Amino acid sequence: MTYYPSYHTAERPMEIELIRSMVRGDITSEEAFELKKKHDEEKWTNTDDAFIAKTAAEWLEVPKDERTDAMLFGPLWHKGELCILFADTNVGKSILAVQIGDSLSKGYSIGGLLHTKQTDPVLYFDFELTANQFASRYSDHIYGKHEFAPHFHRLVINPDAGRERKFASFHDYIINAFENVLVTTKARTMIIDNITCLRTSTESGAGAIKLMQSLKMIKNKYNLSILVLAHTPKRNPARPITRNDLQGSKMLLNFADSAFTIGESQTQQGVRYIKQVKQRSGQLSYPAECVLLCRIVKPTNFLKFDITETSHEANHLLTYTEQQRRTNDDRVSKLHAQGYSVRRIATETGLSYSAVFRVIKRLEKLDTDDGAK
Repeated sequence: MTYYPSYHTAERPMEIELIRSMVRGDITSEEAFELKKKHDEEKWTNTDDAFIAKTAAEWLEVPKDERTDAMLFGPLWHKGELCILFADTNVGKSILAVQIGDSLSKGYSIGGLLHTKQTDPVLYFDFELTANQFASRYSDHIYGKHEFAPHFHRLVINPDAGRERKFASFHDYIINAFENVLVTTKARTMIIDNITCLRTSTESGAGAIKLMQSLKMIKNKYNLSILVLAHTPKRNPARPITRNDLQGSKMLLNFADSAFTIGESQTQQGVRYIKQVKQRSGQLSYPAECVLLCRIVKPTNFLKFDITETSHEANHLLTYTEQQRRTNDDRVSKLHAQGYSVRRIATETGLSYSAVFRVIKRLEKLDTDDGAK
């Protein structure tokens, strides 16, 4: 092949030059088609204009390495997506995140969910656990240390780094650090645990939104797949989890291509469930009617989620009756401990005298039974 459209300087249109090359036998028709396609892409991408314009038909010609049909964690997270995993504290976000990173770097499935093995480095940015905490999760005095893939990397903040003062803000410093690591490692998969630890604005969510904007920018720039972990504030356990439960601002989801959450069953002790709340690549596969039930287990030296079956989220929510009973018990117990009479407690809580009396007797019996054990 002797014709290179990137260096085309002739006055004739590039299409004419391709035809001439084909006639001379320098290139085949297939090679000419690929060269024309590459030339068209370079024509639009090598520009400083604000917009990149192509016909709608041309946008359908997605390069194989940029397609998002490849799954990383089943239909919950596809290749090329900026995905958010949000849940309450101590539910297991970090455990699942490391498990996903381990599965991608080794090429095994989690609970039968489809995945695509990543041969490039997988980066896990850990802003939550100490080195000792991480080691205790993935080692055992009998089974030894878990064997991670050599291209699965855990990164933490360097407290002795002095470059931060060279930047206008911590946000600029972190984004620059992300890009430096990406360029150095040539990684295309990032897991960030978690966004709450990186944002500078605590209540308004402005810091987190700015960070999501920057992550979306570098995702597009480097053709990345990014999983971002986030917290949910204290919520009503009787209500289904929605996108409104994302701490800081539900606007964060506007920058995400997909999102899923981990809930804690209120009816089965130790059971968690994974629920899908957003997916731009298609329909929701695991909505409220079909959540994934799982438990956190450590059979050897690797703490992980064990996905068992599917269920309806409603089966794992605190019923209103049970929630109200717990609330009443708590109020009666506190007032009784303060020396309030049964009649005064009834007045304060709006319960009947007999109802307050029964609650006190039941709580006293529970205390007696606990003391006898």
